[in-house]
Amino acid sequence: MSRIGKKPVEILAGVTVSVAGSTINVEGPAGKLSFEHRPEVTVEVNSDDNIVLVDRINEHRESRAFHGLTRALINNMIIGVKEGYEKRLEIVGVGYNGQIQGDTLKLRVGYANELQKKIPAGLDVSCPDNTHIVVKGPDKQKVGQFAAEVRALRKPEPYKGKGIRYQGEHVKIKAGKAAT
Repeated sequence: MSRIGKKPVEILAGVTVSVAGSTINVEGPAGKLSFEHRPEVTVEVNSDDNIVLVDRINEHRESRAFHGLTRALINNMIIGVKEGYEKRLEIVGVGYNGQIQGDTLKLRVGYANELQKKIPAGLDVSCPDNTHIVVKGPDKQKVGQFAAEVRALRKPEPYKGKGIRYQGEHVKIKAGKAAT
């Protein structure tokens, strides 16, 4: 049996969880999220103990897989509407910079043209300075996806390390021709 799926999800203070059919709605101080779970699992809210229980209907392989997944997604939603998620990116390179204009992230990262990336609804993107980007939001998947798309616009290259990287990411630098 799924070890993750068996664990009950604790509902944090200030968060409300409701289940209507196969739709799970989670509300909190950071926002509202909803998720439609698969028919292979059942979700029930125990308001007395302040927990959410996820159970599967049978022992098929797909049911076992969706059991742990559904529990993890609900847990991420509860944490997201309570505290929110955050990804930090840094821009490394001479003349490389980024800025926010309206709902667009504009990047100058060594190409002839300025790159523009539209900021999705529900995310808060800011640039504390020219070389850092902060992506915040209640939905863990949206935050991670947008940060990955921004990083993919100019991945760190292995010779000088120029490009967009996650803060704290270690880029392995190659020696190049001069070392031989």
